[in-house]
Amino acid sequence: MKELGNATFENYVGMEQGFSEMGYQIVAHILTLGYAVMLAGLFYFILTMKTVAPRYRISSVLSVVVMVSAFLLLFKQASNWSDAFQFNAEKGRYFLAAGADLFNNGYRYLNWLIDVPMLLFQILFVVALTRSNFASIRNQFWFSGAAMIITGYIGQYYEATSPTAYFIWGAVSTVFFIHILILMNRVIREGKEGAPEKARKVLSQIWVLFVVAWMLYPGAYLMPHLVGIEGAFFSEIGVVARQITYTIADVSSKVIYGVLLTVAARAMSKQEGYDYKEMTA
Repeated sequence: MKELGNATFENYVGMEQGFSEMGYQIVAHILTLGYAVMLAGLFYFILTMKTVAPRYRISSVLSVVVMVSAFLLLFKQASNWSDAFQFNAEKGRYFLAAGADLFNNGYRYLNWLIDVPMLLFQILFVVALTRSNFASIRNQFWFSGAAMIITGYIGQYYEATSPTAYFIWGAVSTVFFIHILILMNRVIREGKEGAPEKARKVLSQIWVLFVVAWMLYPGAYLMPHLVGIEGAFFSEIGVVARQITYTIADVSSKVIYGVLLTVAARAMSKQEGYDYKEMTA
């Protein structure tokens, strides 16, 4: 395998085997779908902000921030994919374009560095902590969230050149990820106390969504070695599967998560006497 430095394995596949028309277009379309959903989510959170009591609206504001960040950086990611690979008519496949910037999953990591703290902070403005200290949980969310992304960002540069460094950085990132899961579980358990029945059910759904959606990220991180980094068939499948997995995880952990938080906040608002439907009837 020729050397491209610490490039991600998508570039090695694009240089050695190239991508079939189907594989290339699936990735292009899934990346487009990703930023399009973020744009739709942006409008949703803006238009539904007043359906919850003022005290809960900061959660919607944070969702708006997440949507703008995700839309801009995922749009750049999609453009990066289109620019990095070029169709070779003679071979009927897409190969790494000469002189073009390499494809880089780092755009996603930059997006997550902005979004992950916001996503974790959101729930703190919806639930009421009964035993934990708000500032302490917030700071722990910020520290572990940022550390998880930064260490993962470093690790992804070694996926094709140094498996040892790749797995070490991935393991370090996983430690922070586990800490976030523990904190989120605590926040949701405390948040259910005193909440109306509908809000408790939604918070339970949020916990399941959080675990499932966030577990997809390490799976996508490990994709090059789960499907095999060598061989045209498996390598192309790995590239396509990774981008589909990342996109499903992003939509679930940002858009669907934000919508569920809005539903929970609406139920809590109604219990407190703020019923937007009645007010606008």
